[in-house]
Amino acid sequence: MRTRRLGNTDLELTTIGMGTWAIGGPWEYGWGPQNDDDSIGVILTAIDSGINWIDTAPAYGCGHGEEVVGRALRQMSESPIIATKCGLTWDDKRRKVNCLDHNAILAEADACLRRLGVDVIDLWQLHWPVPDEQLEEAWEAMAKVLEQGKVRYLGASNFTVDQLRRVAKICPPVSLQPPYSMINRKAEFELFDYCCENQLGIVCYSPMQKGLLTGKYTEKRVAELAPDDHRHRDPNFNEKLKINLALIEKLCPIALRNDRTLAQLAIAWVLRRPEVTAAIVGARNDKQIAETVQAGDWILSQEDIDQIEELLTHFHP
Repeated sequence: MRTRRLGNTDLELTTIGMGTWAIGGPWEYGWGPQNDDDSIGVILTAIDSGINWIDTAPAYGCGHGEEVVGRALRQMSESPIIATKCGLTWDDKRRKVNCLDHNAILAEADACLRRLGVDVIDLWQLHWPVPDEQLEEAWEAMAKVLEQGKVRYLGASNFTVDQLRRVAKICPPVSLQPPYSMINRKAEFELFDYCCENQLGIVCYSPMQKGLLTGKYTEKRVAELAPDDHRHRDPNFNEKLKINLALIEKLCPIALRNDRTLAQLAIAWVLRRPEVTAAIVGARNDKQIAETVQAGDWILSQEDIDQIEELLTHFHP
């Protein structure tokens, strides 16, 4: 698989990274029940397939996602690049809690290392810059952890350009992790320009829009998602679902004429941008990762890109 350097670091990431949001299991923003053996299996399959980095976070399953990644790491002869996060915790009802307190951030670093079973984290990202007024406080704590050698690089997730500028005065981040897909193109404009001008790598999450752009969902299947699947509350899976399904119907022939799947098309479309270092691709079983990993080397033709642009302009102007 192709690799791209992450910003000005020495990290060479494969164009697809293994995402672990769903394998954390139930919590406020979970994806329904998940079997740990399946999760460990898919992580191992992802690495065997050529993926060289894993993205996770403490919040995924209230610490469980990192623990599962740690269990998978113990079965590997060589550890892949590990990216995780901080600043998003949970309460006793498994609901997310944004916490940017200085001491809490310091404690999170040690908790991440313990759950993952590693000595150092390659890329440590602030998950959400909320509350905004404590952003500098949290980043100063992260910079301290960097100085301690517990992490190699600091990254930002879900930041605005203004927030990136603010933390850069303390310690420049090396990367940004924004959501980016055919259905969500907000990052394409000001954020991409800023990252390019300042040599920040970009690792995009949800390139398949939480599975919607795999083409495997219908109104019936969405309605049958597990009751605790957070996608029931996602506008793209309810009030915007009909228009999204109409777009997907038009995209399918483009994938088919290339003898590819819609999921592979969605990922390759994200990777068409030279500013993008890699796409984070979630998977819950071996079959899913075996399909999506093939998108890492697919370079879309200009004809395909132009046709997709016309469709996106029509359905999501």
